Order: sequence, then C-alpha cells, then structure tokens
Amino acid sequence: MKIHYLLSLSLLLLACYQPVARAHAVVTDYSLKMAPIHAHQADKVSLNFNSKIELGLSQVFLVSKGDQLSPLEIAKGDRQGQMIIAIPALTPGDYALKMKVFAADGHLTEDVIHFTVAPLTAAP
Repeated sequence: MKIHYLLSLSLLLLACYQPVARAHAVVTDYSLKMAPIHAHQADKVSLNFNSKIELGLSQVFLVSKGDQLSPLEIAKGDRQGQMIIAIPALTPGDYALKMKVFAADGHLTEDVIHFTVAPLTAAP
C-alpha cells in the first residue's frame, strides 16, 4: 500500500513538473545605447536577443511623429539571436522602433525602443 501511494505521488509530481523555458525573445542589448542615429544619414541598428529568433515571422516598424508606422528591413546578424535593422535617413526628432519578434520556440514578443535623432551641430 505504501509503495502504491509513493508511486502515485511521484507520478503526480512528475506530471505537474514543467521545466523553466525561455518563452520569449527579450532584447538584451542594442546598438542605439552606444551609437546614436545621426540626422540625414541612413544607418543600421543591431538588436541582440536572449534566444534564437525567426526573422521571417518578425516585423519592425519605425514610429515617427503622429504615430506614423513605416515597416523597416531586417536581416540576420553575425551572432545567434541578433537582428540588424536598416534605418532610413531621418530628420531630427523623436522616434521609436516598434517590434513584433517571434522566438524560435514560437512565442511572440512585442517591444518598443525610443530614441532621438539630434540635429547636426556645426563645427567650431
């Protein structure tokens, strides 16, 4: 009887156990922290994620004044979980990158990164 009870309890605990898994692709680092976008110059932004990502299912939009959304081109970076985003030449102002990124395990992550494009300053 005691063995039957322990076996049943073990099976119940095993059935309830779910290993911790990364369920979402989370941005861990991005190039805008160190390299701001310069006015009137096309550029690229790199995003690093904590897991593999599915570029074919992911989307990134530039959000500009008036909440205007423009789709941006994305490409695979040199490292696993890295995305490169092509940024068009922008006028000075406040912008954001709005992204919908699918992790390789199929979970969707939505995120927004805000940034400012400063006007060019004349050299003294």
